[in-house]
Amino acid sequence: MSRILLNRRSFLATTASAGAMMVLPEWARAQTATPVKGGRLVVAGDSEPANLNPAIVASNGVFFVASKVIEPLAEQSYDGKDGLDPRLATSWEGSADGLTATFKLREGVTWHDGKPFTSADVAFSALEVWKKLQNLGRVVFKNLESVETPDDHTVVFKFSHPTPFQLIRNALPVVTSVVPKHLYEGTDIAKNPANQKLVGTGPFKFGEYKPGEYYLLKRNDAYWRKDEPFLDEIVYQFLPDRAAAGNALEAEEIQLAAFSAVPLADLERISKVPGLKVYSNGYEGLTYQLIVEINHRRKELADVKVRQALAHAIDHDFVVKTIFLGYAKSSTGPVPAYDKTFFESDVTKYVFDPAKAEALLDEAGYKRGVDGNRFKLKLLPAPFFNETKQFGDYLRQALAKIGIDAQIVSNDTPAHLKAVYTDHDFDITVATPVYRSDPAISTTILLESGLPAGVPFSNQYGYANAEVDKLIKDAASEIDADKRAGLYKELQKKVADDLPLINVAEFSFITVARDSVQNVSNNPRWAVSNWADVWLKG
Repeated sequence: MSRILLNRRSFLATTASAGAMMVLPEWARAQTATPVKGGRLVVAGDSEPANLNPAIVASNGVFFVASKVIEPLAEQSYDGKDGLDPRLATSWEGSADGLTATFKLREGVTWHDGKPFTSADVAFSALEVWKKLQNLGRVVFKNLESVETPDDHTVVFKFSHPTPFQLIRNALPVVTSVVPKHLYEGTDIAKNPANQKLVGTGPFKFGEYKPGEYYLLKRNDAYWRKDEPFLDEIVYQFLPDRAAAGNALEAEEIQLAAFSAVPLADLERISKVPGLKVYSNGYEGLTYQLIVEINHRRKELADVKVRQALAHAIDHDFVVKTIFLGYAKSSTGPVPAYDKTFFESDVTKYVFDPAKAEALLDEAGYKRGVDGNRFKLKLLPAPFFNETKQFGDYLRQALAKIGIDAQIVSNDTPAHLKAVYTDHDFDITVATPVYRSDPAISTTILLESGLPAGVPFSNQYGYANAEVDKLIKDAASEIDADKRAGLYKELQKKVADDLPLINVAEFSFITVARDSVQNVSNNPRWAVSNWADVWLKG
């Protein structure tokens, strides 16, 4: 493999030759939709995470690659019961008292190294990885006390305090990636080489990683779903910049770009290119939130009037229409409006009002100096998307208008995550947490105090509020669904008043693919699902 990927043109030649092996006569293609096996799918690479193990780092940059190799207990579905399709688990149920959750596991599954998958792997993953190490699992499985394994294909989670099964069920796709006990037990799990050279049960095996160039995944011929996968290989080709994806698609150097790798500004043109298709679905389970995280250790920012001033300085309509070109909605709080179960609309809102912002800053004692500035801030826009960078530029300008000199510091992804979530070396940062179907999975981690340093996408800004912590704690053990929703609605009201962070917009993504790529966007987390049923039409 080390010699096939010398440049993108060699990719194109290899892909074309692979495609030629499965071309059907025109009459046959017109009469059949039967998937064809073979071929290499070349995808625009998104990022190069330092840790590629989704059992430890539950983020979409990791899932984008790792979900094809390492599987969860269940995956989201448009049609499945409770919106889920079985994966490593075939069924699940919770006890009425919220103290037990039982999973029946799939039989006949093997790890990529040939070892059998059993309940011992799930028990080890839950107790030693999800509960102790994972950024989201630490919250979901906080009260997990033990895991019983009565046989090789049954696991029983035991909780020390009532844990809503609604939460566990909602969390299955994102926090239950299972790793092989035989490769991790007795090791430093966080530093285990298998975190990069993944070993899973999924439809694809980890093949090769060449920094700055590509990830290669290869077909798992022993996959438990015997007729899948269809592809021989998936290659994540890293592009020099996100704007290059559109050109690479047009030149047929890649076949697919997810997570809006093709800039929104290029979509109108790209959608008219013969042979390309634009998909706006397949991200319903991955609602992103554009937020401003605020370092409360900074004296000025510890003042709620200053935080309110920042909120009034932001023009949500401008952000939605100009930066996201309408592919977003304005936010009022930490739960997106689409979630009818938990969303609360009756909260304090901060309309765009620079004059109000200036008045609040004056009241807080931060008047303009002779240079027109009140104080300086270090602003770190997340480097993940074009839109986060653009919003960083906009925010700098918006704050300048109210007398705050925001100086932008640009980092690559690893440096950004370290600066914000480990070193706390920022004043404000543009972040993009993902809402994952339940506030306890991805929202409360942004608000709860006392989280250890180094946990990505969590409250690392020194915010602490006893009332907020109590609401989070009470909701975590409330098994009555209506009461639990009520606690989260109360939480939204408190957060809107206290403004530990500023919610600006809710957005999703676009996938662009060659029309030869089949079964695109067929589940609500498609980009981070296993792609076992994806195939290439000749």
